Amino acid sequence: MTQLPEDWDQWRKQVDLDHYDERWQRMAAAGENPHGEADLIASFQPASVLDGGCGTGRVGIELARRGIAVLGVDVDEDMIAAARVKAPDLEWVASGLGELARPERFDVVALAGNVIPYVAAGGHADVVRACAQHLRTGGRLVAGFQLQDGWPTLAEYDGWCDAADLEPEQRFATWDREPYAGGNYAVSVHRRR
Repeated sequence: MTQLPEDWDQWRKQVDLDHYDERWQRMAAAGENPHGEADLIASFQPASVLDGGCGTGRVGIELARRGIAVLGVDVDEDMIAAARVKAPDLEWVASGLGELARPERFDVVALAGNVIPYVAAGGHADVVRACAQHLRTGGRLVAGFQLQDGWPTLAEYDGWCDAADLEPEQRFATWDREPYAGGNYAVSVHRRR
């Protein structure tokens, strides 16, 4: 199984999966949209999505509700188990993205929720390459993550994408498509050449 970085271990020890989804439920109850990631991904009109680092399945379940075929993948077996309980009709795979070798090719590979920063040091290029290999020609890798000291920079991420034959298409400051003009969060869209 994939080695996880210390940042992930620290975060994961603080998370109670029984209450993990309450944040999104509170957003919906307050009239806010808890599905910004799914909105952006669905705007590309994909028939299929690989939800990488899917966690407990929130994004993948919403995409499936919209009629999109979804494969959820996460290295955390407890999160995959929670996703299976919530949506047993979808396929959920416990695996590191760098080791994933599926026969399918997807229209979009989605990496929401700091997936890239939580990849173990030295494994970023392998993860991006594996994601690219699971895209059909013209498919998109969509990744949103925080930018903070000690985490990957956008220049590093763009370099890994370029090495994996992915070209930059768009960059936003939020999943709601606010233009990126610097800041501590970015959503990057790269297309497979």
